[in-house]
Amino acid sequence: MAATTITLRLAESEKQVIADFSKTFGMSISEFVRTAALSRIEDELDLVAWEDAKREFDANPKTLTADEIAAKYL
Repeated sequence: MAATTITLRLAESEKQVIADFSKTFGMSISEFVRTAALSRIEDELDLVAWEDAKREFDANPKTLTADEIAAKYL
């Protein structure tokens, strides 16, 4: 995958906090920001999936045992 660049404007103090934090974990600033952003996106998508599943369960609160699930899908 080819790399691309994103410009991020920060106050010098914010940059320093990010630089110090990423250095503590042996990461470059770029690696830290990329990891943090993608982790946040993943968390938000997981939350949406959970909310959808919760709504579905609330509408039909029937549960299945592990054996019933195995029989249904295996």
